[in-house]
Amino acid sequence: MTTPYLGEIRLLPFNFAPQGWADCDGSLLGIAGNEALYALLGTTYGGNGTTNFGLPDLRGRVPLHQGTGNGLSTRVMGQLGGSESVTLTAAQMPAHSHGFNATSTDATANTPAANNQLGVIDGDTLYTSDITGAQSFTTAPSMLAPAGASMPHDNLMPTLTVRFCIATLGIFPSQG
Repeated sequence: MTTPYLGEIRLLPFNFAPQGWADCDGSLLGIAGNEALYALLGTTYGGNGTTNFGLPDLRGRVPLHQGTGNGLSTRVMGQLGGSESVTLTAAQMPAHSHGFNATSTDATANTPAANNQLGVIDGDTLYTSDITGAQSFTTAPSMLAPAGASMPHDNLMPTLTVRFCIATLGIFPSQG
């Protein structure tokens, strides 16, 4: 492995940070003894800038390139975003209705079947296959109870967990 740039971040498939590397877990490092790395990172990822500074925290995060792209939001170095789970509100759902078909023909069955619809109820029968006089209806809001229980749902794309490590020793990068 060639000597890394100081502050370089790599994905590693094993369960430890090698010598000269640290986990990208938001740890605070002392500025004393890490002056060169502090010169590159500053307090972008945390710390007080007097005695310590933070490493990037990529736990539960997907890295995203900084900058602006055509039709994209501006992203600045160290900016956080997103949520692991979200709870949708009624305002976030598209407008829709729950329609059904019914007819004025007498119902002939008490169980639904393909191509049946609601008919005139006589006793315990509800459905008919006779579509004479069929009409479409939209339900009134009071006919359907709300569903969903306002519970959050996962908001994660398919993932594979690996280890992100940052080089704490290496070549100081030059701007070019």
